[in-house]
Amino acid sequence: MTPEISNRNVKSDLSIEYQKFIGRKIFFLISLILGIILLGGYAATQGSAELSVLNVYSTIGAKFFPGAFETNWFSEQIVWGLRLHRIFMAIVGGIGLAIAGAVMQGILKNPLASPFTLGISSAAGFGASLAMIMGAGFVGGEYLIIGNAFIFTFFASLAVLGLAKYKGITSETLILAGIAVSYIFSAMTSFLQYLGDADQVQGVVFWMMGSLGRSSWDKAAIVAGIILLCFPYLLLRSWDINAMGTGDETAKSLGVNVERTRVLCMMLVSVIVASIVCFTGTIGFIGLVSPHITRMVIGGDNRFLLPASALVGALLLLGADTVARTILAPVILPVGIMTSFIGVPFFIYLFLRKKKELF
Repeated sequence: MTPEISNRNVKSDLSIEYQKFIGRKIFFLISLILGIILLGGYAATQGSAELSVLNVYSTIGAKFFPGAFETNWFSEQIVWGLRLHRIFMAIVGGIGLAIAGAVMQGILKNPLASPFTLGISSAAGFGASLAMIMGAGFVGGEYLIIGNAFIFTFFASLAVLGLAKYKGITSETLILAGIAVSYIFSAMTSFLQYLGDADQVQGVVFWMMGSLGRSSWDKAAIVAGIILLCFPYLLLRSWDINAMGTGDETAKSLGVNVERTRVLCMMLVSVIVASIVCFTGTIGFIGLVSPHITRMVIGGDNRFLLPASALVGALLLLGADTVARTILAPVILPVGIMTSFIGVPFFIYLFLRKKKELF
């Protein structure tokens, strides 16, 4: 066999292996999408008014193709008026939190990083507490709590950036500044709770547990719109995030503007998380674990990790909310509690089963 033929065969084998490599990732993405569709249909059947999965899909299909599917007024009111917007909020909320977690872990090169590493949850909790206990805020009326939570998350992000800028924006300074800001806002929230009465404190505690019960089509559309605006840029920077995972010096040698990429990604993550938290309260765990679960299955290439983590996050949050609505029905538990109860055992199982490095 001549060297030319041998090289051609090697290239052909590599091409086949690469196609299989990409094919496995695409199959994983398609499986997650199908899982979300199936779980969403099942979630829409759960409640005081019982519907079959066929009724749910027919009602959804009749909205877009009126002549092709049969439905009735009762099913439309239940599915579209009461349940589907909550399911959609769970999906987009899980997508946003998981994307934020994957990006944070990439730009900080820290497996413990999450959307709340920068003190976002503490700042949102303080903003909501200020509105509930003191009645003070930047906007009034029904948007008082939402506006406070959203605006204070930006205060936290700017404070972290300011502190980190003073010492040089690196992954270490961002994490340390985020911890400091988180403790500051947590202390102020505790102080407000000390001043409030029992009902006010109960409201604050429930808000900070996280719930999708306050969702609506308008709120879910706002979150989805913000994610659609921010995610393309983050995906475009997936190569840069991959390079930053090897170290700042290596990334710089490859032509990556490390500081600018880190700041822009962090600000977009803050926007995404703020848009979710202000409507749902604090929902932890999703942003921390979804990227790890995805990384264990398909590896750490952010070109695939970001969209796959988003789908895993959607599946986790939707599953947690479905269990929270049904496990003690008619009592609905805060979804923030269920995310930990459901996700932690699964994550520990994968952690113990996986023999490769986790990050």
